[in-house]
Amino acid sequence: MCISESPTARSGHLSIQEPETRAPTDVELVKGAAGGEREAFACLLSRHYDRLYALAWRLTGSRAEAEDLTQDICLALPDKLTRFDGRAAFTTWLYRVAVNAAHDRRRQQATRRKASEGWEAWERGRHQRNRQRDDEQRWLARAMATLSTELRDTVALSLGEGMTQAQVAEVLEVSEGTVAWRMSEVKRQLSALAQAEEGR
Repeated sequence: MCISESPTARSGHLSIQEPETRAPTDVELVKGAAGGEREAFACLLSRHYDRLYALAWRLTGSRAEAEDLTQDICLALPDKLTRFDGRAAFTTWLYRVAVNAAHDRRRQQATRRKASEGWEAWERGRHQRNRQRDDEQRWLARAMATLSTELRDTVALSLGEGMTQAQVAEVLEVSEGTVAWRMSEVKRQLSALAQAEEGR
């Protein structure tokens, strides 16, 4: 099991309790899963699936695309785990796997619908009970869709996941300066777009 509980005395008699079994670390689970232990792999997925799916959703802008991407990552993960070297935290490594998988999916599906449609569908579903906020979010979705892939990835990790510049830089394998520049560029482009639309 992922987490084991130590036995406790259930009667009035004195008994010696065994030390409480701690939950295995990510690194321990990775080693077990890479060695073919199905339970270790199941525990690892149980622990990280939600955050993996959430990131996939932000990277794709579509529930269906996020589900497909997450499924693809999970199917490929057993083989990839054998190459985890422990130099980065497992979550950072997993985010990097997800970002790379998303890039591969974009290249393989050149004819799929525009990214803006996915962002709009996601935002409408989330804010359908608030029209005014829905309009604002749809504008933001269209604006985000005008950004380059690199800028959207940076925003998804920085704002969507609440990661620091250092963490985003590690996931995307760029410098912190590049992350800072990208976020500044996002603000500049969105501001310019808003001003252009107001002047119409």
